[in-house]
Amino acid sequence: MSLIGNIIWIVFGGFFVFLGYVVGGLAICLTLIGIPVGWAYIKIGVQSLTPFGKVTVSSPEADSLLYWVMNILWFAFIGWLMVVNHLFWAFILAITIIGIPFAKQHIKLIPISAFPYGRSLR
Repeated sequence: MSLIGNIIWIVFGGFFVFLGYVVGGLAICLTLIGIPVGWAYIKIGVQSLTPFGKVTVSSPEADSLLYWVMNILWFAFIGWLMVVNHLFWAFILAITIIGIPFAKQHIKLIPISAFPYGRSLR
């Protein structure tokens, strides 16, 4: 069932979510300072390509001081905008019954978009 959900997700907008994150990440990687941020963007993009059948997991080093600082900086500068974007699309998709499973996938992407260091979809 997750295969069908992922195919429909990709066809009806998931590819654009992926493309937006990857292009944004590559653009940010053009600067040396932006490489860790760009890499996080690319990671979120790859994970958002096929979200059906996956859950958010934290790595063992997710509670390290470096990841805490990186996640706080991420959320302060860009993470909150990504959360608002996913909430907007989740709300729009949840208006119809057919869109509810896709709205759930946007909700699933919120924790990773807000705090990407030390978290992933598996």
